[in-house]
Amino acid sequence: MSAQQSTPLPAAAPASRMRDVLERQRQAHLKEGPLSAETRIEWLDRAIGLLVGHKDAIAEALREDFGHRSVHATLLTDVSGSIAPLKHAKENLRKWMKREKRKVSPAILGLLGAKAYVEYQPKGTIGIISPWNFPVNLTFTPLAGVFAAGNRAMIKPSEFTPRSSELMARMFQTAFDETEVAVFTGGAEVGAAFARLPFDHLLFTGATSIAYHVMKAAAENLVPTTLELGGKSPVIVGESADMALAAKRVMMGKTLNAGQICLAPDYVMVPQAKAGEFVGAAAASISAMFPTLKDNPDYTSVINQRHFDRLNGYIDDAKAKGAEIVELNPAKEDFRQQPYHKIPPTLVLNPTDDMAIMKDEIFGPLLPVKTYTHVNEAIGYVNAHARPLGLYYFGKDSKEQDEVLTRTTSGGVSVNDVVMHVSMEDLPFGGIGPSGMGAYHGIDGFRTFSHAKAVFQQSGRDLTAMMRPPYGAAIQKMLDGGIKR
Repeated sequence: MSAQQSTPLPAAAPASRMRDVLERQRQAHLKEGPLSAETRIEWLDRAIGLLVGHKDAIAEALREDFGHRSVHATLLTDVSGSIAPLKHAKENLRKWMKREKRKVSPAILGLLGAKAYVEYQPKGTIGIISPWNFPVNLTFTPLAGVFAAGNRAMIKPSEFTPRSSELMARMFQTAFDETEVAVFTGGAEVGAAFARLPFDHLLFTGATSIAYHVMKAAAENLVPTTLELGGKSPVIVGESADMALAAKRVMMGKTLNAGQICLAPDYVMVPQAKAGEFVGAAAASISAMFPTLKDNPDYTSVINQRHFDRLNGYIDDAKAKGAEIVELNPAKEDFRQQPYHKIPPTLVLNPTDDMAIMKDEIFGPLLPVKTYTHVNEAIGYVNAHARPLGLYYFGKDSKEQDEVLTRTTSGGVSVNDVVMHVSMEDLPFGGIGPSGMGAYHGIDGFRTFSHAKAVFQQSGRDLTAMMRPPYGAAIQKMLDGGIKR
């Protein structure tokens, strides 16, 4: 590694420069061959060192990018939450790298010395397009699988968090040569050119609406893609649920990063007779977490004016169409004058499907609350809509739990909690359909960013002689044995 050879990356790197870096990464990969386990671990250590050494700068950059973002939330999600998967990869990659023995068929070939196995081979250069909501986490967490699999990386972070993106570019320059890791900052034009590069694999995390364009661009070069998107992740609260605990955990997930999380609970379905209990418990949980909101350093603001206006538009639309709006504002603060874009946690009761808030992924601290009379209604409602990235069930009824989990399809599930399945290092993280395709994290990330090369090694004995013409009785006997029920 020779970091001094890296040159500062321009804010709007042209397509030709990105192609040049990709080609140099590809040549370095071919020249050096598959990285040893020791080198992969060293790269993971470098990434961990960047996070540890820049934790305060990361928290400050994100605080400024958001107008205000909780420093502790950043340390939890973007720093500590990124270190954990990198450490998990370090501890397990030697095991993941081992050849995977497979059965030989027919079995007699194995007895006579033939072998079959899968060799996990680095793909080469992985493109990573990371979003603005957790820009550091969703850059570094994929690197756990990318590095564990022995790949290099090119990264395009979001232009909506420019301070964080520029900080990451500087960070990587201090620890990696750009033939190992390169970061390209810039706007939509740079992002579009990046998506068209002939990577060996492309990971995009972001909005479903943008994923269409990314996948189309990647298809020009038949680049395999992993799409981590979002959608309207539902919460089904069962009759047997501890309502106070359910409300605490739901509202924690809804207010972390001000609800700007791809896995944030997007709407809650509660038994009709318990709707009031849930609303009261939600209000109590907000009062406990945030006695004040406006100047509370723990409460994050909405990323920018455009999203602030969009979220307030959802509230206005829902109110105009008959929904009851419950603002959870413990200190009754006035948010009309504020230096940031904070929005109090807001419940939207009795929403209807013609409301914008029930059509779009919310990505903010607003929570529709729907009611049902039987859990089948809730299951039916979920299944009538696009498959979500996450689904959450609260309850103590194991039969009902199984009913919800087996009759719905989502990227992942947390039971009696929200969001937390994403933090389980040994579980795959990914969506399905409109909420994404492919998965990573842990061994699944290693395999996503590896080529599973099938290898068959024939015995030294001439066991396939009967398969060569001229055909006769021996092959007919073999065929008669195989062509039957």
